[in-house]
Amino acid sequence: MEAVALRPAPESAPMRPVLVPPTSPARPVGSRARRWLRLHRGAFRAALIGLVSLVLFVALWQYLTANRVALYVRFLNIPTPMDVLGRAIIALRSPVFGDHVLISCRRILLGFLLAGGIAVPLGLLMGRYRLLREIAFPICEVLRPIPAIAWVPMAIMLWPTNEGSIVFITFLGSFFPVLINTLQGMAQVDPVLVRAARCLGASEPAVFREVYLPASLPQIFTGLTVGMGVAWVSLIAAEMISGQFGIGYFTWEAYSLVQYPDIALGMITIGLLGLGSSFAIRLAGRLVMPWAAAR
Repeated sequence: MEAVALRPAPESAPMRPVLVPPTSPARPVGSRARRWLRLHRGAFRAALIGLVSLVLFVALWQYLTANRVALYVRFLNIPTPMDVLGRAIIALRSPVFGDHVLISCRRILLGFLLAGGIAVPLGLLMGRYRLLREIAFPICEVLRPIPAIAWVPMAIMLWPTNEGSIVFITFLGSFFPVLINTLQGMAQVDPVLVRAARCLGASEPAVFREVYLPASLPQIFTGLTVGMGVAWVSLIAAEMISGQFGIGYFTWEAYSLVQYPDIALGMITIGLLGLGSSFAIRLAGRLVMPWAAAR
């Protein structure tokens, strides 16, 4: 066997020091909490201002109704906040009030989903194809100014059931705001992006999916938010006129039976339901459009 000579390392090649990245010390819990509060300071400020304004509103309501103020506007028969709170406690213990709320929520959900499911694709197609827009847009513009209350007699004649007519009126109330905002979103799409997608070989469905739809989503969700508010207005009007169940019928029946606290309770319930549904649409918009929330 041959002996292998071990060569010593040359002295001209010094050893390079190994750089170890500095480790940041763990932040204490108090420091992280202060940083989180500092980042969300604007949201806390807005929530605090909103809470204060609501408290002032309720205090003014209490003062006007407790003192029976009768200037140009009369507060003689308006219930106080404590009266409404007492009726709310009784109503929440009764299954009848819950049934009214659930029926209204079912109607608004069905009518709104039908309106969004038809108005959004129709608006996208009308914004893309001029011939379809020239055919459908005049019809929509003639029907759009007709208020929901005016549709009640026609809806009763069109639909065999009372439930179908109320859902139809709710559908009409939310359909046109969603359609118009979708058309507006399509009109604001940058044509340079469309030409760039076609130069890269994108097909027509791919252009719709990758260019038109993402660019129109902010306007679409604006239309959905506005449409939800109009849908609640249309639903309450339909329930007051031709309904036998629902929160609108509950409010109108309270007026017929001279139960004034129940009128205020129904109005507050409608406001809270509308607020919750609009918040759900905005939350869905943030999930679908994360780039919009990051700006």
